[in-house]
Amino acid sequence: MPRPHGFTYEQHTGGTVRISHHGRPATTLNGPRAARFLAEVGTSDPQLVMARWTGNYKRGNERTARDHPRNRR
Repeated sequence: MPRPHGFTYEQHTGGTVRISHHGRPATTLNGPRAARFLAEVGTSDPQLVMARWTGNYKRGNERTARDHPRNRR
């Protein structure tokens, strides 16, 4: 599975964090959730962290797609 890319985040006054994917808003975090996100994004791969926090991470259909006739080799 390719690594996630295209995620960015902006920290705003009041502790709000907005995460975007390819320029489109994906989610907004406030309060303690925003603080936990900022702590985690500083210690790990930011793209993976943002993909996980937005829910755009391993949707569960990877096995189905792998077994599709078009993807068999």
